[in-house]
Amino acid sequence: MKIAVLRALAAFAAVALTVGAQAQTFPNRPVRIVVPYPAGGATDQMARIIQAPLQEILATPVIIDNRAGAAGAIGTDLVAKSAPDGYTLVFGNSGPNAMGPAIKRGPYDPIRDLAPISLVTNLPLYLAVHPSLPVNNTRELIAHVRANPGKLNYGSVGIGSASHLIGEYFNFVTGMKATHIPYKGGAPAMLGFIGGEVQYMFMTGLDGLPHARAGKLKILAIASEKPTELAPGVPTVADSVPGFNGSVWFGLLAPAGTPPDVIGRIQSAVAQSVQRPAVRRALNDLSADAISNAPDEFARLIAAEFAQWTRLVRESGAKFE
Repeated sequence: MKIAVLRALAAFAAVALTVGAQAQTFPNRPVRIVVPYPAGGATDQMARIIQAPLQEILATPVIIDNRAGAAGAIGTDLVAKSAPDGYTLVFGNSGPNAMGPAIKRGPYDPIRDLAPISLVTNLPLYLAVHPSLPVNNTRELIAHVRANPGKLNYGSVGIGSASHLIGEYFNFVTGMKATHIPYKGGAPAMLGFIGGEVQYMFMTGLDGLPHARAGKLKILAIASEKPTELAPGVPTVADSVPGFNGSVWFGLLAPAGTPPDVIGRIQSAVAQSVQRPAVRRALNDLSADAISNAPDEFARLIAAEFAQWTRLVRESGAKFE
């Protein structure tokens, strides 16, 4: 019995030493960041903004690997099932890490199968209307839609997308009734919006601000919890709907079981990266804030969002097929 116990303790010590050695030498080969969307999109652009500073700080090549499909679920699942050593990460966002799993059970559990590292940026959506709609602020929009239940349309970049769920959330908490019109991406959604197929929509600044500046759309508010330098002088939706937050986060996550020391090394590199003026300017140009946080804070954020969207899907009666 003593021999068996000693062998077990020796095996445990060997594993602990191996894990400790891996953490101390990390990284000693290239780090791959999986972007679960096509190249050129907003998520891809944000990942590439921090690629170079992460590469410099970690002193190892950082490779972007686009694995698109299933609204981000394919690339996210690939990372969830990868070796938990810190060399394969995902540049995730609210969609595949909180919203999508709340709609439909997928191949991974967003809480159990991934280890949050740090936020990188937060992108609040804008609430905009077609110029033909006789409203000039959020309260007037709410009153107009309530007075015309089921007669107006709101748009999104796709079923189950952030613009869809945030639109449903807005309708649900304000008691508005409108018809959802999904499009296949940001560009088609903007064409439909400009053409008057939908009357209001939550949109990214990257997609919609150029059209608003041209007078083709009218911005009512930004969906951040507090006023932001990204949109000086623009009121928040929360001014009219207290507590409303229609932001989408982007950040790095690793497979569950990745050693804490490795997580900490990457988190420190992210925190240093987003403090660089060039990184902050580049993200601001995409209407996004440069931020970072601790892994436990990030984990609480994801859990809270997952619970929020699960409740919305259950109680709102929204259609996601």
